[in-house]
Amino acid sequence: MYNAIDSKNISRRSIVGGIAAFGVYAFGRSARAAEIVPLAQRLAAYAAALRYEDLDATTIERVKSHVVDTLGCGIAAFDERPVRVCRDIAQSVQGAATIIGTTRKTSPDLAAFANGAAGRYYDLNDVYVGKVTSHPSDHIAPCIAVAETERATAHDLIVAIALAYEIDCRLVDTLDLSARGWDSPVFSLPAVALSAGKLMKLDEAKLTEAVNLAINDHISMGQTRTQVLSDWKGLADGEASRNAVFAALLARGGLTGPAPIFEGRLGLFKQVSGEANVDVEKFGGAGNPFRINRCGMKAYPAVIYTQTAIVAAIAVADEVAKGAPDKAAALEGISSIEIATSKRGLQQTGTGREKWTPATRDTADHSMPYITACAMFDGDITNDSYASAKLKDPRILAFMQKITVAEDPALTARVGGAVPTRITAIFADGQRVSREVNDIPGFSGKPMQRPDIDRKFRGNVGKRWPREKTDAVLRSLWALESTQDIGALLATLTV
Repeated sequence: MYNAIDSKNISRRSIVGGIAAFGVYAFGRSARAAEIVPLAQRLAAYAAALRYEDLDATTIERVKSHVVDTLGCGIAAFDERPVRVCRDIAQSVQGAATIIGTTRKTSPDLAAFANGAAGRYYDLNDVYVGKVTSHPSDHIAPCIAVAETERATAHDLIVAIALAYEIDCRLVDTLDLSARGWDSPVFSLPAVALSAGKLMKLDEAKLTEAVNLAINDHISMGQTRTQVLSDWKGLADGEASRNAVFAALLARGGLTGPAPIFEGRLGLFKQVSGEANVDVEKFGGAGNPFRINRCGMKAYPAVIYTQTAIVAAIAVADEVAKGAPDKAAALEGISSIEIATSKRGLQQTGTGREKWTPATRDTADHSMPYITACAMFDGDITNDSYASAKLKDPRILAFMQKITVAEDPALTARVGGAVPTRITAIFADGQRVSREVNDIPGFSGKPMQRPDIDRKFRGNVGKRWPREKTDAVLRSLWALESTQDIGALLATLTV
């Protein structure tokens, strides 16, 4: 369950101190005390040791790619009511961190919350698929907020973002929170606490306390993504970031937190995730690849499990309507639609009556029946797909009643780099039209490149800026590693 710690990564003094403080936590397995170091301390040691020189050119490019994409998503959602509420609350406090899209500044934890809410709200930012799914780009906002406040260098910021991705994704690889009813923002707590603490230049001991403090009091419930989905779906990770930044500030001040936070008798392994072996020695650096390179970017504003469904649905609709004078009439001739997805896809998008009658945007963008029906009739999914009038469209609502969603274990087995879906239209005479899609451009196997990301960014910023300003902003963001003043760069993003 635990790994021996290489003396090159953690000093003997650290190990002995860890044992003296925390004792031996072997959960019934024999282990020598000298080999036991709590996971929070091992994560802290990794964070403290990571340097810009440890990042390869591909990883630096991916960091910049996700920064560009996330900022574009945040600017797109700038005027949405929940984002506005978060921004108004942040603006009530003075500080040194920019509220992106404005000239106002607030505290780093509230900037992490408001800016994180904007980047996440449309469900158009990035995704990582492991035992559960997460959106590690949610950690970009807190890294930017703390970097600006601490007057960190651009290299420091890039390292912090790569670190946040690494911690989040490696925990997603190992722990299945959903099996016990918890939600993925739990992973944001150690990821952001460590990246924020690193930007604050905390030592290993204080980084460990930042993790302890962040995790103990801020465990996110899976109800966020169950039944009727609320505004909180798009805000939960921003709130986790706010808590994690605050925890790092507390740790810098000298406060300690409950320990060992992962392995303790009432710690995270026991209460939340189940026991796990997190092998920190395999984390990115020293020849090991960084997980940010396995993150995808969404092409459509919808939950990841519907991304391939959208492409399959459009293909089925095009085949059904081929040569027909009226596409809608041709589609209405379908007797039933069978959607095959993964186990997690079924749980997230095809379970519960509310998925067939979505009353909110947040429920609709997690509804396989709704998204499939809209994609078939409209040939696309955009933010307009969730307008109030669209949610009440009788044609869409009636068509959804023809749709069933079920797990195909063969598709479940392929989830990882792929998130497959198969859609089959069935007619009264038994004719079937079927399409199966495993992945699409933007997924980790087909990563977006600069031209793709630029197109998405331009689509997100829309008509807010003249083309000349958009061009200039993109040039600056792609040159992030050379930026001399993070605050000055953020000032160019005013809406």
